[in-house]
Amino acid sequence: MTDSGDRFSVVMEVLDHAVELRPVGEIDIATVSAFRAALWAAPARPVVRVDLSCVPLLSAAGVRALAAAHLRVRARGGELVLVDPAPVVARVLRVTGLHRVVPVRESGRARELLTCVAA
Repeated sequence: MTDSGDRFSVVMEVLDHAVELRPVGEIDIATVSAFRAALWAAPARPVVRVDLSCVPLLSAAGVRALAAAHLRVRARGGELVLVDPAPVVARVLRVTGLHRVVPVRESGRARELLTCVAA
């Protein structure tokens, strides 16, 4: 599933035991509704991974969407995991304290090989 706009898109991959979401672009007041819709469209799985490597900016609206998604996924018996946030986004997660509630992981992939191109 891909949700495209001028500045923002989300690619979703549904696996047996996980859903992987990869937003591309800034998550701010203008794009948070598309991001939230993608989070809500994710089918129930034990793990919902959000790859933040292609998100250069995460606003307060994006933090709220992630916090709400965490509660929704947890209520369904799953876990929301944030993967590979860019340094600015990682700082937002730390400053807001969201990193204490939602696990933040590094995938181990070579960052220089990643390209942030909307599919």
